[in-house]
Amino acid sequence: MSLARIAARLLAVAALAALTAGCFQPMYAEHSDGTPALREKLMGVELPPLNYPNSSREARLGVEIRNALAFKLYGNATGTSPTHRLVIRIQTTDYTLMTDVNTGLPTSENYGINAQFNLVDIATNKSVMTGTTASRVSFDIPGSYQRFARARAFHDAEDRASQEIAERIQTRLASFFYAGA
Repeated sequence: MSLARIAARLLAVAALAALTAGCFQPMYAEHSDGTPALREKLMGVELPPLNYPNSSREARLGVEIRNALAFKLYGNATGTSPTHRLVIRIQTTDYTLMTDVNTGLPTSENYGINAQFNLVDIATNKSVMTGTTASRVSFDIPGSYQRFARARAFHDAEDRASQEIAERIQTRLASFFYAGA
C-alpha cells in the first residue's frame, strides 16, 4: 500500500471523527435550552424507607440500599421537592458453593439480592417505570470454626450486594430520565 493511500485513509477517519464530535452530549451536562438537567431530575426522586420489620436483616439491607442510592442520586446535597417516588422490595438468597470434605462445613458461599422497584409519578400517582435487578456476590469463610470471620464475611457480602443494587437502580433511573421522561 502506498504512503498516499494510508495518508488519505487517515485523513478520512479524522474528517469523520471531526464531523461526529458535535453529536456527543454528556449525560449529566447542563442543557442550554432550559430543560432540567438529569441531575435535577434525579434529585426529585423520593426514597421512602423500605417496609420491613425493625431489626430484621432485610431492614438493615433496606437502609444500606437506600443510603447508597440517595448518595448516588443526590450526592452531598439533599433532594429537591419530590416529583417521583421510588418503591423498592428485596428478597435475599444465600447458598453454599463449597464444603470442607473433612468437616462438612461450608468454605465458600454465594449471597444474592433480588430487587424489584417501581417509580411512581407523585402528581398522578401512576407507575411510570418498573424493573427488577439482582446482585450475586460470593465470599469465602476463612476457617470452618471461625464464626466471627463467617459473620463478618457475610456482612461484607451483604454490603457489596447492596452497593451493586443501588448502582444498577441509579443507572436505570438515569437512563429513564435521560430518555425524556
